[in-house]
Amino acid sequence: MAVESTFSTSLGPAACEKDAKALQFIEEMTRNTDEVQQKVLAEILTRNAETEYLKRYDLAGVTDRETFKSKVPVVTYEDLQPEIQRIANGDRSPILSSHPISEFLTSSGTSAGERKLMPTIKEELNRRQLLYSLLMPVMNLYVPGLDKGKGLYFLFVKSETKTPGGLTARPVLTSYYKSDIFKTRPYDPYNVYTSPNEAILCSDSFQSMYTQMLCGLLQREEVLRVGAVFASGLLRAIRFLQLHWRQLALDIQTGVICDKITDPSIRQVVPNYLQKPNPQLAQFIIDECSSGNWEGIITRMWPNTKYLDVIVTGAMAQYIPTLDYYSGGLPKACTMYASSECYFGLNLKPMCKPSEVRYTIMPNMGYFEFLPHKPSSPATDPNKPSPPRLVDLGDVEIGKEYELVITTYAGLNRYRVGDILRVTGFHNSAPQFQFVRRKNVLLSIDSDKTDEAELQKAVENASKLLKEFETSVVEYTSYADTKTIPGHYVIYWELLMKESSKGPREGVLEQCCLEMEESMNSVYRQCRVADNSIGALEIRVVRSGTFEELMDYAISRGASINQYKVPRCVSFTPIMELLDSRVLSVHFSPSTPTWNPNRRD
Repeated sequence: MAVESTFSTSLGPAACEKDAKALQFIEEMTRNTDEVQQKVLAEILTRNAETEYLKRYDLAGVTDRETFKSKVPVVTYEDLQPEIQRIANGDRSPILSSHPISEFLTSSGTSAGERKLMPTIKEELNRRQLLYSLLMPVMNLYVPGLDKGKGLYFLFVKSETKTPGGLTARPVLTSYYKSDIFKTRPYDPYNVYTSPNEAILCSDSFQSMYTQMLCGLLQREEVLRVGAVFASGLLRAIRFLQLHWRQLALDIQTGVICDKITDPSIRQVVPNYLQKPNPQLAQFIIDECSSGNWEGIITRMWPNTKYLDVIVTGAMAQYIPTLDYYSGGLPKACTMYASSECYFGLNLKPMCKPSEVRYTIMPNMGYFEFLPHKPSSPATDPNKPSPPRLVDLGDVEIGKEYELVITTYAGLNRYRVGDILRVTGFHNSAPQFQFVRRKNVLLSIDSDKTDEAELQKAVENASKLLKEFETSVVEYTSYADTKTIPGHYVIYWELLMKESSKGPREGVLEQCCLEMEESMNSVYRQCRVADNSIGALEIRVVRSGTFEELMDYAISRGASINQYKVPRCVSFTPIMELLDSRVLSVHFSPSTPTWNPNRRD
């Protein structure tokens, strides 16, 4: 029992010697933030000095920050798209990175409706794995005994494609799960999953989910934590249980997996878990699920669960009440902050409340700069505002918001990620950030990110179907409905009909729903078609004058009548209630939109 105190660190008593080393590494990195950042930038600029991109800015081998900032511009994805497209088309010359580009990681962000392609190199896998290796040592500081059980994590691979030049393009987690680092990971008693690799790596989402749920139920007494990447993913798993508990119970009762599971590797490995009939467990599942009461189902099914491991920051915060309902209010741990472009840092107090989540940036992961989101300094020329000066990692100020800008080993230089972060404090000399939101994102259910321009385009395309009925969309707004599983987009339309007797015929507004979905970006359509993580889009037609009432309400609360603009997304309860009380008819998309995993526009 006294073993824990043997491995003391400044963060707290480590669970074992391996944890102590990991915690000491965190302390070393965060105590020397500025020194580590200078070293990282020098390494990146030295190794990539002969790349076409950096030679363009005539650094002449100089690696100091001042020269780098004065010569290399801050860029967006659209700025780099010509170089990225050349690499995708097969150009193997050192364009962005001196190391060969091993694959592209597809971002959940989009450009011109298609996923962004982020170039990466093989060694980045090791860098990502390094951050993963720090998560459990931190968690063990707050939750003892995790080596005495397992984690039920619903993890999935998604579709991948080949670029014209033959490079694989896939999401960052799919890349990680398919890597040898994950597939041949050494046994770690603090990080044992109930799901076999074969289930995680199955590309059929139904078979993967079914097998992971089945194995989780079979090991229900051993489960100490339940998780998924995003909160929405865990809720989809609960919905899956609601739909398929009868078949799962039958498999457990008979000791034979159902015929719907056809993947050979899964059928080969499942007998290791489903070794014999278990009528007692089957009856327990039937009793719990047949009652129709799903409140607290997670702790009823997995009674030893100590916490949920899911991201509930940013757009995922909308799922917190539903997670509380299904889990009986279990703590929700947000452990790390990462993206396709770069892995950034971790939460040093993972058992805090979701509203208090703070991520500590690890300075060894890349070179980080911060663009003030609301610069207060006045511009010298009002017609030509000077761009705000970017701030280094150690120089950010508490309480201020910044947009994250990164320089990576894989060849992104001063790249705007699009995340808005608020500085809340420091751990040693490393700043801690609250994730505020994605820049310009209006609607999000899962990994989808729909901005105002995309929503406007979708409404315009759909409204064309109304022209023959002499009907037009006067105003619209939207919200992401997460009360349904999966969640879905709701669009409020106020229509103007030249003659009410000649309004749209039956079925036309349903086709408008589908046309809006066809107009959405490829990430949204993949979520709808392949991942089943977004439900059918819904249009609610409101009565004439509703949006004028909306304006009156806003003005009554202090809005300026001269500056009032219809909000394109709403979430404030009184506004939702006003809109819903004026609904005349409700319409859903009758089918899924088209999506082709091999399409690259």
